[in-house]
Amino acid sequence: MTDAETISVRPDDRAASVLRFTLELVAWVATPWALAGHSWPLAVLSVVLLVGLPTCFSTPGDKTNVIIAVPGWVTILLVLLQLAAAVASSWLAWPAWAAGPVTLLAAATLVTERRRWRWLTSGEPARR
Repeated sequence: MTDAETISVRPDDRAASVLRFTLELVAWVATPWALAGHSWPLAVLSVVLLVGLPTCFSTPGDKTNVIIAVPGWVTILLVLLQLAAAVASSWLAWPAWAAGPVTLLAAATLVTERRRWRWLTSGEPARR
């Protein structure tokens, strides 16, 4: 099988999706936690953005229900936003023994996402 053939099929990302979702949950909890001491409206807005953006904007072929279709690179940026929010907020809100594993989980997520991101940037999802 050539690289073009392996990219055209959506990669099996069950392990990556578990890591990705775990980090999303951390971002949804840690970000408002870190912001709540400074501004409750910002804390609420952070949850709305971290949950709402990936819900509204997705790449066709990557999700079953697409509300607003975007190219694959936008989906990748949304994942990176979630990862950055999870890591930064965990270090701001939690002790090192809790934030450290979040950072390691984010690093593992970056590794497991590579195949999916290659597929998302191949342009194949948009052709489906």
